[in-house]
Amino acid sequence: MSWFKRKTKGITTTTEEKKDTPKGLWYKSPTGKIVDTEELEKNFYVSPEDGYHVRIGSREYFQILFDDNKFKELDADLESKDPLKFEDTKKYPERLKAAQKKTNLKDAVRCAVGKSKGKDLVVACMDFAFIGGSMGSVVGEKIARAADYALKNKLPLMVISKSGGARMMEAALSLMQLAKTSVKLAQLADAGLPYISLCTDPTTGGTTASFAMLGDINISEPGALIGFAGPRIVRDTTGKELPEGFQTSEFLLEHGFLDFITLRKDLKDKVNQYIDLILNQPLRD
Repeated sequence: MSWFKRKTKGITTTTEEKKDTPKGLWYKSPTGKIVDTEELEKNFYVSPEDGYHVRIGSREYFQILFDDNKFKELDADLESKDPLKFEDTKKYPERLKAAQKKTNLKDAVRCAVGKSKGKDLVVACMDFAFIGGSMGSVVGEKIARAADYALKNKLPLMVISKSGGARMMEAALSLMQLAKTSVKLAQLADAGLPYISLCTDPTTGGTTASFAMLGDINISEPGALIGFAGPRIVRDTTGKELPEGFQTSEFLLEHGFLDFITLRKDLKDKVNQYIDLILNQPLRD
């Protein structure tokens, strides 16, 4: 069995020459469909096998909405403080630093302005990867400032929600953001400027109780979970079995909480079509 024996001792392959199998080549959807990640990206991060809309963040949504992925980020360096000196399993500042390092984000929302189909659009997009997309003071402040930018420059505003709710580490300060963002959206309405709310998976808690449901038009992606409390909490509280598809975007559309559901590949066209219609301007191709 000499072929089991090494004839030449020592490993001669350099580290640079070693070939490891790259990670992330495939994505498995909840229905068990396997998709090549490059194909998934080309298909707007939607599984072509079953239409499942994979959770994405601000980077991907900006790429989808802004022409040639060109935009100016607003208030990019705004970061949360720790006024309550909160500590659970770790101190809040440590949790923030860990989330920033892991996600390369400052907080759970990014705001930007850029051309979408040739005209300026202000977009505030939440990132679920940052502490579950929780809404703290920075999230509320950045959305409020995005609304101020839209007011000052007479531009439409779009908010993309993806959140687990209010950030417990900021307690009442987090809850105050519901009122602050709602006031800013009322000012947009008084100025006659369009506000589009896109609810993605998941949109829950204080986000749903404020800006996510206050759009001139409320839209969603297919299959998104949208509600205040999660289905398990509702079921345990009411003691009743929930209807099939409860709190999915399709269920909410049927019961009048949404205006329409759009596929991600149609999002840019649908949003700008609505803006053209409400502003009574020529429809863009």
